[in-house]
Amino acid sequence: MLRVSRSDSAYHHGNLGPALEDAALDLMRTQGHTSLSLREVARRAGVSHNAPYHHFGDRTGLLKRVSERSMAELVSAMRAAQASAEDASPRERAVRVGGAYVGYAAEHPERFRVVYDPEVCVPGSPTPTMAPLITEIEGILAETTAALLPPGAEAALMPLTVAVWGSVHGLAELVVAGHITQDDVEPALVALLDPGSSARLAP
Repeated sequence: MLRVSRSDSAYHHGNLGPALEDAALDLMRTQGHTSLSLREVARRAGVSHNAPYHHFGDRTGLLKRVSERSMAELVSAMRAAQASAEDASPRERAVRVGGAYVGYAAEHPERFRVVYDPEVCVPGSPTPTMAPLITEIEGILAETTAALLPPGAEAALMPLTVAVWGSVHGLAELVVAGHITQDDVEPALVALLDPGSSARLAP
């Protein structure tokens, strides 16, 4: 009987890429991405040590693919939060969307870090797959922010969207670093997006 190795089988059936990505993500849970080696990834995936090079070219190629996959997950989390708050007030919707962004970072810190590593996703030069994902993140934030603005304040949309993104991203970084907890996030977002409401809730 002809026996086919796991690496040959995965390669010829088109599963090598996803198998290597899964192995990389699994390893990243405990060691992050900065020290990730293709040899370790190949060993975890059960393929030859040359397989990742054949498929991704080099380590950066694999990390770019992992970052694209992670960004797609982040987009999905934010879209789900946006849809769940369809009937909520604009500020409540913004709190939920921002909370989803931070929540993804808290649940998958290693994936969040690779998404925003400038050596993986070079600012201004995203991959063809990453570019529309970044555009979608910006679109979600712009839609959410636009609903907060009074009529006639359209000129403030872009700077306010950047400010909201920066604030939410900063909260995510603080949670990932362990400086604050997820329980601190919602009150912080409420205070940011609706200071009057926060003051009314204060003892």
